Amino acid sequence: MTQQHEFPAGDPSPDAWDHIDASDSPGTLVQSLKHFYTAVEHSPMATAITDPSGRLLYVNRRFIAITGYSRDELIGRTSSVIKSGKTSPETYRELWRTLQGGEIWRGEMLNRRKCGEEYWEYEVITPIKDEHGKVISFITVKEDISERKRQEEELRLLATAFETGQATLIANAEMRIERVNQAFTAITGYTAEEVLGNTPRMFKSGRHDASFYAGLWQSLKTRGHWQGEIWNRNKRGEIYPVWQSITAVKGADGEVRHYVSVFHNIAERKQMEQTLTREASRDHLTGAANRRTFDRALITAVRQAEKEGGEFALMLFDIDHFKAVNDTHGHDVGDAVLTALTACVQRRLRKTDLLARWGGEEFTLLLAGTPMEGALQLAERLRSDVADADLPGASVTISIGLSAYHPGDVARDLLIRADRALYRAKQGGRNRVEVMTAERAVVSVADMAEGEDAR
Repeated sequence: MTQQHEFPAGDPSPDAWDHIDASDSPGTLVQSLKHFYTAVEHSPMATAITDPSGRLLYVNRRFIAITGYSRDELIGRTSSVIKSGKTSPETYRELWRTLQGGEIWRGEMLNRRKCGEEYWEYEVITPIKDEHGKVISFITVKEDISERKRQEEELRLLATAFETGQATLIANAEMRIERVNQAFTAITGYTAEEVLGNTPRMFKSGRHDASFYAGLWQSLKTRGHWQGEIWNRNKRGEIYPVWQSITAVKGADGEVRHYVSVFHNIAERKQMEQTLTREASRDHLTGAANRRTFDRALITAVRQAEKEGGEFALMLFDIDHFKAVNDTHGHDVGDAVLTALTACVQRRLRKTDLLARWGGEEFTLLLAGTPMEGALQLAERLRSDVADADLPGASVTISIGLSAYHPGDVARDLLIRADRALYRAKQGGRNRVEVMTAERAVVSVADMAEGEDAR
C-alpha cells in the first residue's frame, strides 16, 4: 500500500520535504518532487489542490497573495471562503457537472478577498484520477483578471459613449480622420467611408476667417482643448451651427497622437434664441420694434452722434381719430389697420431706419444719418402714402411730429420736441407734418423751404 504524504502547511522551502523517507522512493524522485514543489510554490499563477469534496489541501504563495488569507486560514476549508456571492448558481452547477464527469472546467468567477474587495478570476480546474479512474483530488490554477475586466468595461463604456447622440470624430496627429460615429453621419450627411483619410477642412463653411482658426489652434497647442460655436457645411451644402469640443490626446512622450472632436447641431437652439430675441424686441401685433428696443436704439444714436459728430432725425406719428375706428368697426379692424399701416410705412424705409410702435396708435421712427430736410420729405411721403392707402375696413390719416439731433441733446430732448410737434400737428387740423427745432420753436411745413433730398 502506497504511503500518502500531506502537503506542508507552513512557509514552504525545499527542507519541508525532508520528512519524506528516502527509502520509500529513489533519491532522484525526492529531488524531483522538491523541484516540482518549488516551481509550483513560486508560480505566477495562483494554484490550489483540493480533495474530492473541495477542501483545500494546498495553496501556493500567489494564491495567498491574491486572496489575502494565510495558509492556516485556508487549509482544510472549501473555496467558499473566497466566494463573493455574485457568481451565478448556474456557473457552480456547470462546474460540478463537468468535474464529476471527469472533465476539465474553465471559466470566470467573481470572488472576494479577505479585505472584502471583489475581484475576477479565470480558473482552470483539473480532476486528478487514480489508476482506477476515481477522482482523488482537483488542481485549480487561477489568474486574477480584474484589470482585464476593468479595461473591458472601460472599453464598453467608451464604445457606448461613442455611439451616443453626440457626433464624434477621431483624427490622427496630422488631422486625418480615422473614425466617426453614426451621430456624425446623421448631422453631416457624410458616411464614414466618405470622410476617412480626409481632414475636417472639408466641412468648412467659409464663415470664419483665418484669425478664428488661429485662435482655435493656439488653444489646442497651449491648453490641449478648445470649445466653442462654429459654422460647418454639410454634404448637401447647407451651412449650420454646431457647438464643438476638440481635445488633443497625447502619448506617454507628450506628443499629440489624436484629436477627438465632439459636437452637436445647435441650429434649433440658435433659431429659438433668434425667435426669443425677436419676440423680446418686437411688438407682437405689428412686428415693428417695441418701445424698449426703440429707447435703447435712441440712446445709442445720441451717444454715437456725440462721439462722431453725426446727425439723425426722430419722427413721432399717430393715427388720426383712431378711437372712432375701433368704436365704429371694432378692435379686430383696428388691429388690422395698425398692421397694414406698419407694412405701408416699412416699404419706404431703409435697413438702417428703425420703426417702433410707441403705444396704442402711436409710432416712432429713428432715421439714422438723416438731416431734417430728408426727414421732412420722408414724412410728407408717408403722410401721403397712408392717406391714399387702401387699409382694411377704414381709411385713416396720420399726424407727424419731427425733431433732429443737435449737439448737447439727450434722448429725452428729442422725444419732447417731437411730441410737441405732433401735438401742434393735431391742433392744426391733423393729417399734417410739424417740426420742432432745437430752439423749441414749432415750424409749420408750409413755412419751411424745400431742402434737397438727403435720402
